[in-house]
Amino acid sequence: MAKDVYGSIQKELGDGRKSLGGKYRDIFIGRPGLGAFLSYAFLNWLARFDGALGYALRKWFYPRLLGEVGRGAVFGKRLTIRHPHKVRIGAGTVIDDDAVLDAKGEENDGIRVGAGAYIGRGAILSCKEGSIRVGDHANISANCTLLSETEVALGSHCFLAGNCYLVAGGNHSFADLSKPIMLQPSLSKGGIHIGDDVWLGAGVIVLDGVTIGGHSIVGAGSTVTIDLPEYSFARGSRALKVEDRRPPGAAGG
Repeated sequence: MAKDVYGSIQKELGDGRKSLGGKYRDIFIGRPGLGAFLSYAFLNWLARFDGALGYALRKWFYPRLLGEVGRGAVFGKRLTIRHPHKVRIGAGTVIDDDAVLDAKGEENDGIRVGAGAYIGRGAILSCKEGSIRVGDHANISANCTLLSETEVALGSHCFLAGNCYLVAGGNHSFADLSKPIMLQPSLSKGGIHIGDDVWLGAGVIVLDGVTIGGHSIVGAGSTVTIDLPEYSFARGSRALKVEDRRPPGAAGG
């Protein structure tokens, strides 16, 4: 089904009806008012501190600034957090340095990470009006990217090796040749749903509309475009196919 590019940063920045302050609030903070602005500024200030001091400050204040934080959660430094009131972290979960937890959107649920999970260094969990749910004891390794215009859901004990890329949405219509592709409607196929105890090897790409059944393995470098039943072992990527997107007779001027 078609869905407007409502959560697009480009669209927010290009909205001439909003002030610069309004755009900043909608993209980064997610709530109006001076109190929300000051809380967000304090959150970013806390992210700068190294060592034991930074650990202690974040351990004390993050539960008061985020939507929900379970006991014993650990937060690294230089985190990027957007719409913090929609970020919920389970007990004992570790968020490593330089991770991004971007829960932006006006009506979405945001980001929920279960208990005992690990979000690796440089990992990006980014909502564009969608939601992201990560189950208990899941492990998202360094530099993985989860993008959601609808829903990305990972079950418990999922293990994503480094540089995996999961995108729920992001399939733009391109029928109107007069309009930039990024401003044309986005096509949703229903999100990504991954069952319990699934292992994705390094560099795996999972596209919108895919369900991966529990206890499955996907080999490194694979591209997953179809549903996989439980206990699957899948590997491989598609051959590149090149076509001209212009109507017949328009090619060559």
